[in-house]
Amino acid sequence: METRTPVFEEFDPESDCDCPGCVHWRRVLPHSTTGRHPAANRALIVAAAASATLAVGQPAPAFAAPHAHNRPDVPAGDEPASPQGGQAPLHGPGGQPAQPGSVKTPKTTRADIIKRARKWVAAKVPYNMSRYWSDGYRQDCSGFVSMAWKLPRNEWTGSLGQYAVRINREDLQPGDILLFHNLADPQQGSHVVIFGGWTDHTHSHYVAYEATRPHTRRKVTPYAYWTHSDRYVAYRYKGLSSGTTDTEPDTGQQPITADPPKPHKPQHATPYPGRAYFGPGANNKHVTQLGRMLVERGAGAHYSDGPGPRWTDADRRATRAFQLAQGWRGREADGLPGPHTWELLVTGKGKDVQVATAGSRPPGKPASHGVPGYPGRAMFRPGASNEYVTQLGEQLVKKGFGKLYKTGPGPSWGDADRRAVEAFQRKQGWRGGAADGYPGPETWRRLFS
Repeated sequence: METRTPVFEEFDPESDCDCPGCVHWRRVLPHSTTGRHPAANRALIVAAAASATLAVGQPAPAFAAPHAHNRPDVPAGDEPASPQGGQAPLHGPGGQPAQPGSVKTPKTTRADIIKRARKWVAAKVPYNMSRYWSDGYRQDCSGFVSMAWKLPRNEWTGSLGQYAVRINREDLQPGDILLFHNLADPQQGSHVVIFGGWTDHTHSHYVAYEATRPHTRRKVTPYAYWTHSDRYVAYRYKGLSSGTTDTEPDTGQQPITADPPKPHKPQHATPYPGRAYFGPGANNKHVTQLGRMLVERGAGAHYSDGPGPRWTDADRRATRAFQLAQGWRGREADGLPGPHTWELLVTGKGKDVQVATAGSRPPGKPASHGVPGYPGRAMFRPGASNEYVTQLGEQLVKKGFGKLYKTGPGPSWGDADRRAVEAFQRKQGWRGGAADGYPGPETWRRLFS
């Protein structure tokens, strides 16, 4: 009797698992596999046991992680984190399949493409290659473009090209895409971004709209991308309406908004919960609601990762910015929401916070060790995630040390940040402990001078 060889597959759970164990290990050991989710450990144990059993009578199948990296010269944490799903109907496998036949390209305009892209950016749609947003589109890079082009189903980098025509770099306009389809490893290496506009006359950087971890973003990006730059191809959507009015190029200097400002609609009249629900140590739904209302009123620049239930200094600074916008001073602008602050937010009354342009920083810059803007060494350590890490990375890119970033600077401190800082320090002629990759006050002063 023939015995079939069972097939086992090692798997890692998605990195956005919110169980306490995964959250802890992502925070303290962002590139470690020792903090693997218990479910993955169980899978490995089953696979190992099966391998030992099968080895007695016949060769065991090879076990391989489907998404293993094969580039030993690049740390795993610096790989572009943009795996993608395949073609799928709207709302996923359970949705209504697209009708077979010829490829349909719904009519749209450049302005509408960018408008839809900005909605996902403003909502900070979390990156996930197996989940679908409320509009039916998959929350990965190709699902994002499918949404912006308003395609009848979720496509992937291997099929988006059939909806478009190839164009030259010089012809790029807002709403076009830059696409890299990696034939060797389509899920892991491939990526696609929406072109928003050149940042200056040199055409060396542009504004990219993209779905990547941890959420959809709008970011000034070197042409064509941080990695595999020579393998990206420019495409233009076939369904652009003839005679469509081109949208203004996004130079990266405009505020990040999904739509033009609209009159504020009053929030649900949630009663003021009390001052005890806000401040250091607070962790509740009212903090989340406060943050969302503050973002709608123009204080979103104070958040690096978006509002959440845990009270942080970003909530305090955003609240204070709203209070200062009302003309309040002293104890009235202490950064803690009182009844009056809450009432203005839930009713949509009062003055909005003046939205800062991209690249500017919230008021009240720190000045540690006498260096303006330097927030202190504690902001730059493994597990740190704050706006100063982003600010540092963006400045390193401007100074010519951006080649170490694979997906661009972000708020989470990583090995790319450390190596970029070390490269800058060595450029100053420093060696040994003076070039440890962690920015001290003198590094900060020279970097921002």
